[in-house]
Amino acid sequence: MKRWKTVGVMALAALFFAAVAFAGGGEGEGHNKWLDLVYRFINFGIVAFLVYKFAGKRAADFFSGRSKQIEADLNDLDERKADAQRRLLEVEASIANLEAEKAKILEDARQQGEAIKAAIVEKAEAQAAQIVAQAEAAAAQEFKLAVDAIRERMAEEIILAAEDLVKKQLKKKEHEELVNEYLKKVVLN
Repeated sequence: MKRWKTVGVMALAALFFAAVAFAGGGEGEGHNKWLDLVYRFINFGIVAFLVYKFAGKRAADFFSGRSKQIEADLNDLDERKADAQRRLLEVEASIANLEAEKAKILEDARQQGEAIKAAIVEKAEAQAAQIVAQAEAAAAQEFKLAVDAIRERMAEEIILAAEDLVKKQLKKKEHEELVNEYLKKVVLN
C-alpha cells in the first residue's frame, strides 16, 4: 500500500510539472520542448512502474537480504572480536601467572622428591634392620651349631679318655664284674 502511494505521488508530481510546462505555452519551439519533456516524464514513469512491478520485489529482497547479510556479518565479527579479546585476557593472565605456576611446580616437584627420598631411606633402613636381624639369627644358629659340635666332640674325647683311663685302672676281673652287674640291671628292668 505504501508503495502505491509513493508511485501515485510521483505520477501526480510528473503530471503537475507537465501541466505547468504545458500551460506556460510559448512559441512554437518552446511548446515542443515542454511536450517532449512531458512525454519523457510519462515514459520514465511507465518504465519505472514496469521495473517496479516485475523486478521490484526481487530488488527489494536482494537489497534487504544483502543488508541482513551485512548485519549478520557485523554481528559475527563483533562476537569474534569479543571472543578474541576474552582469549587475549586469558593468555595475558596465564602469562602473568607463569612465574607463580613455575615456582609452584618446582616446589611440588621438590616436595615429591623429598617424599620419595624419605620413603626410599625408610625402606632401606627397614631392609637393613631385617638383614641385621637375619644375620644375628644366622650367627646365633651357627654359634649354637658350633657349640653343639664342640660339645659332641668333647663328649667323644671325654668318652675316649675315660675309656682309656678305665682300661688302665680297671682290671679284667673288675671289668667282668661291672659288665655282669649292668647286664643284671638291664635284664631285671
